[in-house]
Amino acid sequence: MTENKKNTKSILLRLGGYVFKEWPLFLSAVIFTLLSNQLSLLGPKYSGAAIDAIEFSAGSDLSAVWENVIKMAVCYIFSALLSYFLAVIMIHLSQKIVYAMRKQLFEKLNTLPVGYFDTHPTGDIISRISYDIDTINSSLSHDLVQVMTSVYTVIGSLVFMWNISRPMILIFAFTVPASILFTRYRSKKVRPLFSERSRKLGELNGFAEEMLSGTRTIEAYGKQGVISGRFNERNESAMEAYYRAEYYGATLGPSVNFINNLSMSLVAMLGGILYMLSFGGKVDEASVFFITLGGVAQFVQYSRKFAGPINEFANILHEFQSAFSAAERVFRIIDEEPEPADSAKACGLDDVEGSVEFDDVSFGYTPEKTILHDIDFTAKPGKTIAIVGPTGAGKTTIINLLMRFYDADSGEIRLDSLPIKNIKRRDLRKAYTMVLQDTWLFHGTIFENIVYGRENATFEEVKAAAKAARIDSYIESLPDGYETVLSDDGTNISKGQRQLITIARAFLSDAPMLILDEATSNVDSRTEIKIQEAMAELMKGRTCFVIAHRLSTIQNADNILVVQHGTITEQGTHEELMQKGGFYSTLYNSQFA
Repeated sequence: MTENKKNTKSILLRLGGYVFKEWPLFLSAVIFTLLSNQLSLLGPKYSGAAIDAIEFSAGSDLSAVWENVIKMAVCYIFSALLSYFLAVIMIHLSQKIVYAMRKQLFEKLNTLPVGYFDTHPTGDIISRISYDIDTINSSLSHDLVQVMTSVYTVIGSLVFMWNISRPMILIFAFTVPASILFTRYRSKKVRPLFSERSRKLGELNGFAEEMLSGTRTIEAYGKQGVISGRFNERNESAMEAYYRAEYYGATLGPSVNFINNLSMSLVAMLGGILYMLSFGGKVDEASVFFITLGGVAQFVQYSRKFAGPINEFANILHEFQSAFSAAERVFRIIDEEPEPADSAKACGLDDVEGSVEFDDVSFGYTPEKTILHDIDFTAKPGKTIAIVGPTGAGKTTIINLLMRFYDADSGEIRLDSLPIKNIKRRDLRKAYTMVLQDTWLFHGTIFENIVYGRENATFEEVKAAAKAARIDSYIESLPDGYETVLSDDGTNISKGQRQLITIARAFLSDAPMLILDEATSNVDSRTEIKIQEAMAELMKGRTCFVIAHRLSTIQNADNILVVQHGTITEQGTHEELMQKGGFYSTLYNSQFA
């Protein structure tokens, strides 16, 4: 079995698992399918009987004709009603499956390590949650019904045709294998095209999400034309992939339709010949070659029902190819390895003093490139550690290791003399509160955003935190005050105000340690001074790690680490480093020259 076949089988089985979890709805759908198609299959039988009743009726007695016509009408009416209820059931079934799949996917994303999101575009992930799962939903709600209907209709039609005229069935011994072989051949060619289409659309979404988040920068530098050109390149590539998949997928239906139409022509020709032989007296009524005019009409109708689903299946097969490609992308995330579980000997944290030690720590995001080399330092409880250095030196990487978003390749990091690998990640991360350069606010009230890290906080505590962050006056000036609803990521307030709200959130947290990554970079100098005064008071008793490019913000730090090329080249207080006359003093003097 080829890899592609194994993959298709695996996807089918997994999708089937979602379907069978909703077995009451699925069983109802199967029952309605059987009843609806059985009634639909009886229609041609009564139609043919009506034709024979006309042919053999004596005089003007048409009671048998009307009886069969009424039976035929009743069958088609109830078949249509059952089909409607079937469609409703399948919509409910597909929605439940999509809900479960989307829930599982999002929950899995919450278990993945930070490294996964560092290497996968956000837009591509969103594309899998929305577009790919919607594609699966379309196939489940429409195509799955069509397949179930097709299978029953083909088998039922074959049984009826066998009872009407066995010789005429021989026609399908040639046309059906031709349809199947062509469909299989074409599907192998089309499947990779749909995978490519999904990949290209994911790349397009990722680029669009990235560019939209940087609209102000793009406009400030007048790069709209350049960005539009790059987007158009990706858009054209995605559309070409979309066109190739749809074009070659669309050729499947007409090709199979031609084969089926050919079989219909042969059925009509052979049926006419057998009818003329039967009523020309050359074929005995007991012979398998005997057929009435009603029988020919029945066979033609059943042959259409027999060939139609095969053609329909070919038409929806390219939709299945798209659904399989989408499911493959979704399952690829679901199958990702989650963040490693805590070790069996990992313990929780109760009373954190805040002593942090880096002991000869080295780390690289990939085995080929080491970012940090032999990092050694100690942060005593309640002290402030500032980390400075050029871009790419490894400052943020140290924070990533502190929070255990990544594990060190060698060496050891300890919190209160306990290796952090022996601490439960949840407890370790709750021991820190963070204020990052890139603010993050969610759609909700200002109050809800501030209490995000401590949901049991009182209004008075929230107000005190906002006052400490110098944002309380602004909040109270708003018509709805703390109940003011922020739009997604707080785009309806200024960037500096967003930063102040995230700082208030950090102030409210009772975590014993604090991480500030350029926390005051988005506020004016006057506000920065006030915030520094408030921080000096609120940071007392907390172990603080501060990443800053503006050295004026960290002059009072207890220890300043100068990181260059992944190595600590200097460390000490501001005064000590200035006296050394090394890289720090040069950097400081260049900022205040």
